[in-house]
Amino acid sequence: MNIKKINMTVPTNLNHKPIIAIDNYDRIDGQYANDTDAMALSIGVAQWDENDISAKVFRQPNGRWSPQSEELPPHRVIDLCTLIIASFIRNEGLPITNLNEAVIDDENLHRIEEYYQRNREVLLPKIQELGRIINLFNQSITN
Repeated sequence: MNIKKINMTVPTNLNHKPIIAIDNYDRIDGQYANDTDAMALSIGVAQWDENDISAKVFRQPNGRWSPQSEELPPHRVIDLCTLIIASFIRNEGLPITNLNEAVIDDENLHRIEEYYQRNREVLLPKIQELGRIINLFNQSITN
């Protein structure tokens, strides 16, 4: 079946003002690719303060841009990435980052591990790309 994909470009007429964007994110949204309402990602001027920068997920669940589209300051996005990576390689009961992550629900910890195993094919390439970019970043700040 050939499904005609609509080109989704990040909207520039909303309160968040994109500066760098990923258009057509719905096509590469991990295990939700081609079946998601996350249409674009951007880094731009925050809607809460024009002097701040934010990362935003543009959602379009009903053909309209959703007011529930998430917008986070970059440091929170980085902290979430750190927490996800740390949870992949965590040691029992010991925080491995300076975020002092802790297991809150031991009984359901297996659910995260099972999710990572089920979605390994999607997650590993994204984590490896993140590692590659972090390595380039580290090289650029040491030069």
